[in-house]
Amino acid sequence: MVRLGGVQRLRRKKRESNNWREGWERSTKEEEGMGMRVVGTCLGCSHFHLPIGTNSRTKKVDAFTSRLLDIHSKMLEINKTEDIRLGLHRSDYMLDSETNLLLQIELNTISSSFPGLSCLVSELHRNLLNQYGKDLGLDSRRVPGNTAVSRFADALAKAWNEYNNCSAVVMVVVQSEERNMYDQHWLCAVLKEIYPYTIDTFSSSFLVYDGQTVAVIYFRAGYSPNDYPSEAEWRARFLMEKSSAIKCPSIAYHLVGTKKIQQELAKPNVLERFLDNEDVAKVRKCFAGLWSLDDPDAVKSAIEKPDLFVLKPQREGGGNNIYGDNVRETLIRLQQQGTGELAAYILMQRIFPTASLAFLVREGVWHQDNAISELGIYGAYLRNKDKVIMNDQCGYLMRTKVSSSNEGGVAAGFAVLDSIYLT
Repeated sequence: MVRLGGVQRLRRKKRESNNWREGWERSTKEEEGMGMRVVGTCLGCSHFHLPIGTNSRTKKVDAFTSRLLDIHSKMLEINKTEDIRLGLHRSDYMLDSETNLLLQIELNTISSSFPGLSCLVSELHRNLLNQYGKDLGLDSRRVPGNTAVSRFADALAKAWNEYNNCSAVVMVVVQSEERNMYDQHWLCAVLKEIYPYTIDTFSSSFLVYDGQTVAVIYFRAGYSPNDYPSEAEWRARFLMEKSSAIKCPSIAYHLVGTKKIQQELAKPNVLERFLDNEDVAKVRKCFAGLWSLDDPDAVKSAIEKPDLFVLKPQREGGGNNIYGDNVRETLIRLQQQGTGELAAYILMQRIFPTASLAFLVREGVWHQDNAISELGIYGAYLRNKDKVIMNDQCGYLMRTKVSSSNEGGVAAGFAVLDSIYLT
């Protein structure tokens, strides 16, 4: 039994679609490392500040993104260098029923959750099939192994090693009332099996605790305005960014995950700045349609056919997107207000995955319903100056929800952790 969002749920489902197998193989082999290369190459490029500049209009109407951009600008002003860069991220996909392609929903560059619990769920399903698979006609070997938590811990350990201070510690920044604490604790427990790290706090230009320098700051918070209730939190984020510690992510890496930057990377001739032609073709193959609200044709289409689009703000954490008739109403309202707030959003093609019947159990009661799934591929990227130390696909996250639900967050109660069964 897996406890998710305060409700005990157990999901089990057989994935019989060859499309899922093909999509799985593409996402883990052909496209392995594509998302990491985009992020890593952008960060290593001397022109990285140019894509960030596309957020200038967003800055005027989105106070939260504006503060993040201010910190980034201050780092550029003081010529702050980040010789060692660490990213633990996740690229999320849905299998589009029309094209049979896995299309990217978003790239998460901060607080990519569930590397711990996703591994436990995969192992749970494999163990269940080891015991009852013959009765069900299922083979546990068809549930792919999941190494996300150990690979993330390995990346943190390697980053600590690159810092080259054997007395330094790792700090994990978490929310004060974290509901997903067990996923975080599991990752920390695996990390401590590799090295006896301490999780601490900071002061001055170095982050220290009891005289120990902080080598790595791993953010599992800081992606929401709610994480900054006062100026004290913003000062803390600035001090952390200014310090010599390895940030996971740095402010620039954090901003790469914003919707505006993802929209910018989808424009013609932008990826070509960072990747060779072969890799550009592979990455573009997984892009869903993304449009700026500066595009009058896209806005007109979304007002006329709102069910074909999703309106996304510059927010992470689930529950923020706008769907259906609310897309039309929001666009018309923002146009009429004429305040420039359209710049705070992007339009994305809505993906329609094929639904299939699933048995759902909640609070001991089961029912059958149509369900759809979302696949996340974890990645780790670590470099020290020009040396790329790690650029790997690390594991997966499978989330399943009833097809009538727009949102897909697990901690928010919309979806459950699942496994993929390959046929």
